[in-house]
Amino acid sequence: MPLRMRITRRQLLLAGAAFAGPASAGAPGPMPRDARVPGGVARLALGAAPERPQAQQGDQPLLVVGTPSAWEAIVGLPLATLPGPARIEVQAGGASRSIDYVVRAKSYPQQRLRVAPGQVDLSPADQARHERERAHLQAVMATYSAPAAGAASLPMRAPVPGRRSSSFGLRRVFNGQPRAPHAGMDIAAGLGTPVAAPLAGRVIDTGDYFFNGGTVWLDHGGGLLTLCCHLSAIDVQAGDVLGVGKRLGAVGATGRATGPHLHWGVLLNRSMVDPALFLAA
Repeated sequence: MPLRMRITRRQLLLAGAAFAGPASAGAPGPMPRDARVPGGVARLALGAAPERPQAQQGDQPLLVVGTPSAWEAIVGLPLATLPGPARIEVQAGGASRSIDYVVRAKSYPQQRLRVAPGQVDLSPADQARHERERAHLQAVMATYSAPAAGAASLPMRAPVPGRRSSSFGLRRVFNGQPRAPHAGMDIAAGLGTPVAAPLAGRVIDTGDYFFNGGTVWLDHGGGLLTLCCHLSAIDVQAGDVLGVGKRLGAVGATGRATGPHLHWGVLLNRSMVDPALFLAA
């Protein structure tokens, strides 16, 4: 059985230094990249303030990063977002204001997949299980903890090396039946390949779910969560604190999967967004 390593708070803060990204000339810009499209991320300048401003879109609190000289709101845009004007509300120094921005249209391609019939047309027992799991996962996705201190860049490393076998936003058709768009990135990797934390964070949930199979959720603060799915092994438990690159499990083909691979998802203000926006390449 793999050894589970617990990381101290000091180690987490050191690992969090990676948030600032490389300082060398020619380094990539701040992560995530600004992409104001459905499934993308809007980076909105909030200006200077001695304390971190508070921002929200509708009833959702937003991730605010930066320093007193320059704060930014990092807004996750759901795939269902309609193109057009959008607005966030900001509170700083006892004053409130609105910031307007525009969401552009984006078209995603379609992908057709064949899976076991019972994973498309669910039996009553499987449907009941899915409903129970969905209620639990909604609570997990609502997690909001204090954002990490530091600079306004949040670069992530891919949890496993490998070819991207299915990108974010694909309109999925299972056995000829349209289903929800693909809300993550699939990375092709062999069975048992170690899976690592893409960013320093705390494990908030693990489990074996009907569709996602073996799954680990990480909380990175400020409503930024990541999940790794279809795992063949889970080597952490809720409450564990991991530094970036620390092992959390192994690649598998559990849940609704056509073969061994990693499904990697990024959730920002309860919206699944494109993980590629957080990668330097």
